[in-house]
Amino acid sequence: MEKLPRKPYEKELLRLQGELVQMQEWIRTSGTRLVVVFEGRDAAGKGGAIQRISEYLNPRICRIVALPAPTERERGQWYFQRYVAHLPAPGEIVLLDRSWYNRAGVERVMGFCTPAEYDRFLRQCPVFEDLLIEDGVLLRKYWFSVSDAEQERRFRDRMNDPMKQWKLSPMDLESITRWEDYSRAKDEMFAHTDTRTSPWFVVESEDKRRARINTIAHLLSTVPWEPVPPRELSIPPRPPLRGYQRPPREQFHAVPDHAASLL
Repeated sequence: MEKLPRKPYEKELLRLQGELVQMQEWIRTSGTRLVVVFEGRDAAGKGGAIQRISEYLNPRICRIVALPAPTERERGQWYFQRYVAHLPAPGEIVLLDRSWYNRAGVERVMGFCTPAEYDRFLRQCPVFEDLLIEDGVLLRKYWFSVSDAEQERRFRDRMNDPMKQWKLSPMDLESITRWEDYSRAKDEMFAHTDTRTSPWFVVESEDKRRARINTIAHLLSTVPWEPVPPRELSIPPRPPLRGYQRPPREQFHAVPDHAASLL
């Protein structure tokens, strides 16, 4: 697949991000609840897509949820319970950087859940999602697909880049040796949860730029948003001064002018 050049990528990305801002305003004013699930193999490009979607959005409206491993208390709860707490209120967007599908992926492959818990998840997940959709939640599910060779290349890039090493964990590296196990788990997950009411949308992510553009364009096309007339705002005239005097700067702890050393 030919990689998308940077110049047309950046131009189209900015245009799509402008539409995302308009969609956000429609979601806010209409009271819509939008949940977007991002799943896929490690280093498939989920995080980069989420960053580009949320870059210009209001963090009070668009929240990114990336939950850590469950606590001992959460492990004793109904599996979906801790995710319910993060679902959007009216006028909000939630971007799930991994989701309840952890049980069908890493928990299944790494043995972090029992066979009974896994089977129960496959039965309950379509019902859970149907209940969300019936209640009016817009649910979109994206699976980012990447080849084994490209995944390994990205792992090596992270390993050699001090700014990206935090993205790499021992469990990520172990996924290389369990490639086929994860493939089988993904296929079984799709067989049970790729439903008519809540389908999976597969994003080919060998080229991260294409993946981001395609994901954002698809999301915008599947949400029934429409432009909202902008609110009329005006800057009021500044009132006349009434004798206030600012205290001397020397009274405060100033941040050193590090930027001056760059000149």
